[in-house]
Amino acid sequence: MTRHVIVGKGAVGTTLAHLLADDGADVLVLSRSGGTSVGRITHAAVDATDVAALTAATRGADVVYNCAAPAYHRWPTDWPPLWTALLDSAAQTGAVLVSVGNLYGYATHGAVMTEDTPLDSTERKGMVRAQMWRDAEARHRAGDLRVTEVRGADYFGPFADSQAMVGPRFLTPLLTGKVVRTVTAVDQPHSWTYLPDFARALVAAGRTPDAWGRAWHVPTAEPLTVLELGERFAVGLPTPRIRPMPAALVRALGVVSPLLREVASVSDHFSEPYVMNTAASSRMLGLVATPWDTAVAETVGRTAVGGRA
Repeated sequence: MTRHVIVGKGAVGTTLAHLLADDGADVLVLSRSGGTSVGRITHAAVDATDVAALTAATRGADVVYNCAAPAYHRWPTDWPPLWTALLDSAAQTGAVLVSVGNLYGYATHGAVMTEDTPLDSTERKGMVRAQMWRDAEARHRAGDLRVTEVRGADYFGPFADSQAMVGPRFLTPLLTGKVVRTVTAVDQPHSWTYLPDFARALVAAGRTPDAWGRAWHVPTAEPLTVLELGERFAVGLPTPRIRPMPAALVRALGVVSPLLREVASVSDHFSEPYVMNTAASSRMLGLVATPWDTAVAETVGRTAVGGRA
């Protein structure tokens, strides 16, 4: 039986752990704080920047999934040592490293992004993500390790947390008829990745040797603007009231808020089309995106019973 180890217990890591456990796999989740082990999911406290500790914890694993999520405003400082440790550990253990990625490394947002779109972002978080993949790809080609990256757009779904654009801060007021305040433009087409689709793509990439050494997009449904997204979730409810904050205000608040400062630096993700093509990954991984109606119903169902949005 394949041994799965997940580094990180955020929204993607949690969704992945439940998917694997529901399929009958034993899963070890590593994080700084550990957690309560339940059923087939075991938690352990490990500092993933400590190569020796990480290697000891992942020894014997067939697949290691990098689902870690450093603080948004600390990517330039926190990702390099963490990523180097993950690569070094994978090289020592021989496990396939499957990493959660995103679209930040691409600079061209007006055009549809594919896996072949150049990683030439000039924004600092995008530059960090692009260099991470270049480093991994180089070591894969050198035969040092086996790695693949699965890139998703802004995610939503049953385990989405407060860090998600379409998490509790969006859905709770929307579903209770209150005004939704956003810090982004709301009228441009945008790709949204469903968390269970993200998890399924990670698993498929890890077990598909032909996928290794390349990055793949999560199969993702058709793009929607933020306004259209709100309408999808508000079916049967009053017309959603979604009010974007002026960009100038977001920039001003960014002077005192590191998080908003970083959000403002990627405002073009929402002020112009931000759309990914996932045809190549669907063919390689044998997956298709969950239809919008199903994804919305499952997400709202979880929210309605008190779970995290």
